[in-house]
Amino acid sequence: MIDSFLIYPLLAGIGVAAIAGPLGTFVIWRRMAYFGETLSHSALLGVALGFLLNIDLNLSVAIGCIAIALLLVWLQQKQLMATDTLLGIFAHSALSLGLVVVSLLDNVRVDMMAYLFGDLLAVGLSDLLWIYGGGVVVLGLLWWFWDQLLAITVHQELAEVEGIKVNRIRLMLMLMVAMVIAVAMKIVGVLLITSLLIIPAATAQRLARSPEQMAIGASIVGMLSVCGGLWGSMMWDTPTGPSVVVCSVILFVFALLTSGLTTTTQNS
Repeated sequence: MIDSFLIYPLLAGIGVAAIAGPLGTFVIWRRMAYFGETLSHSALLGVALGFLLNIDLNLSVAIGCIAIALLLVWLQQKQLMATDTLLGIFAHSALSLGLVVVSLLDNVRVDMMAYLFGDLLAVGLSDLLWIYGGGVVVLGLLWWFWDQLLAITVHQELAEVEGIKVNRIRLMLMLMVAMVIAVAMKIVGVLLITSLLIIPAATAQRLARSPEQMAIGASIVGMLSVCGGLWGSMMWDTPTGPSVVVCSVILFVFALLTSGLTTTTQNS
């Protein structure tokens, strides 16, 4: 029997895992991990602005992540500098600026550890509404544009010749990543958000035989990681967010070893 105080955290973690799994497959395929890292660091700036402007933190984080994503896309199109340089500048400046702004708020007491590493056990009903509301939108867009997203991932030039609006689809993908990062902040924190996108998808990649299997498998691995992380946190009194990530790493290593043994057996 699940304790009542664990129901909200469990539902929140499962909801985020369900969204992050399919989206994480595109993060891996399109090598967007550093882009996700930059957006996750900007989430702390959204928290700081939320406190500064006295608005809902979920809303301020979502607005901040989307604004940074749009700004990054615009600067990438201007080709002022290399993309990895641009992402590095944004990642560290957004995180540092967020920390500085929070430190200047004398009338607000902020638990920075909760925002940096997550506080899954503090999830409330409003957080659940954000997670599942945002999740429905993201998963709906992924389902509707799945073929086009696959097309620009496999061969961008060919997709453009076939009439697909490549820039529009790519922008939509980046905005979806921003939305998932915004809703996942409470689960694993700004420093570990990208791991929830990448590790379950990388685990599923070792075992899947099609893009659809990888997307579904990534969600399942993420959900198992959340359940295992919550259980480990209760058993050994460890931080919940990092425990979820550690559990996902254990599943990745298991999948790596399993797929390696299978390959060796087939070759023999």
